[in-house]
Amino acid sequence: MNDASENLPADSGKDERPRLLIVVNVAWFFMMHRLPIALMARERGFDVHIACGHGEGADQITALGFAFHALPMTRDAFSPLGDAGAVLALTRLYRRLAPDIVHHVTLKPIVYGSIAARLARVPAVINAFAGLGYTFATHSRAARLRRKVILGLLKAAMQHPRQRVVFENNDDRLLLMSEGVVSSQNAMVIAGIGVDTDTFSPTAQTAASPMVLFASRMLREKGVEYFVAAARRLKAAGVQARFLMVGTPDPHNPGSVSEADLRQWSADGCVEWAGFRDDMPQVIRDSSIVCLPSFYREGVPRILLEAASCERALVAFDVPGCRDIVQHEVNGLLVEPHDLDGLVGALNKLLEDAQLRQRYGQEGRELVKQKFALPIVLGQFWQLYLDFLPASVKARLLQVTPS
Repeated sequence: MNDASENLPADSGKDERPRLLIVVNVAWFFMMHRLPIALMARERGFDVHIACGHGEGADQITALGFAFHALPMTRDAFSPLGDAGAVLALTRLYRRLAPDIVHHVTLKPIVYGSIAARLARVPAVINAFAGLGYTFATHSRAARLRRKVILGLLKAAMQHPRQRVVFENNDDRLLLMSEGVVSSQNAMVIAGIGVDTDTFSPTAQTAASPMVLFASRMLREKGVEYFVAAARRLKAAGVQARFLMVGTPDPHNPGSVSEADLRQWSADGCVEWAGFRDDMPQVIRDSSIVCLPSFYREGVPRILLEAASCERALVAFDVPGCRDIVQHEVNGLLVEPHDLDGLVGALNKLLEDAQLRQRYGQEGRELVKQKFALPIVLGQFWQLYLDFLPASVKARLLQVTPS
């Protein structure tokens, strides 16, 4: 693994543009979840750099013309001693690049990047949580101990004098406020990551047998086993429907389902596992219902946002993040977490009533257009960036910013 400083251009002197550095764990996460923000910032006058662990997606970042800096950072569990190299690499990178704003996304970059930003005297920091994830979703003794450690690290690290902390839902914001990690003065909510409502546009549902879609990383906490169990019950009861699962296992996550299990479930005939698909707008439009029985600490799940934008009815467990996009009996149905009977009942209700699915779908798209559409989210991040810049720089950017 190359040190981040080795990836700097020969002349790292800054031009007149303010410099924004976005730091994430891995390249594919940036491409999937933060690319529109980077493109917006560059279009409106920022010199945008991306730093993350090298891997899938890195070539795409450079092909888009962004300066890319590889970091010795992984998605593995926290290891303060083992990850010391990441803090050192980030500190060196921040000192060499001298960014005006560093935007950290997800837990490791927030902890290690915040420490490095203070050491390197970065003028402004944005720490953006994309949900609280696996550690905050389980209640085992090991998970409680790990939460205590992570909360301690966050309290110690997030002490930058000019920082804003961004959450995708208010439940996460309130939780970290109650733990003393953030304050009401520096914490805010920007709902989700934004949906391109033109790409994720509705089409009429076909008259053929309805299909229920589960699309996610194949994690137990995302509700894979609940989806399979519900499909098995409904098929055993004679319900005529397809149950499609799209996504791949995640070997870096202890909750990952094995590929062998996925293949076995598919062979049993209760569900179909399609693996990775790169045509998600069409996959969603081919479905009748999108179901995510997740008990993971979501931000706002991307698949539910995209499904709502495509006018598809939603079914989810009533947990943080999911409840932000699924409004019960308005655009979908919420079920108590871990309630398999309730999940089966919710899916059966929608499978039996095409008119109800249609009404929920229409309401869902309206909600997305009002609250979660990509221009709304990008506008909020743009204002956040502007707030950290000197008045003269802000004025110069606003002269060329589209209205």
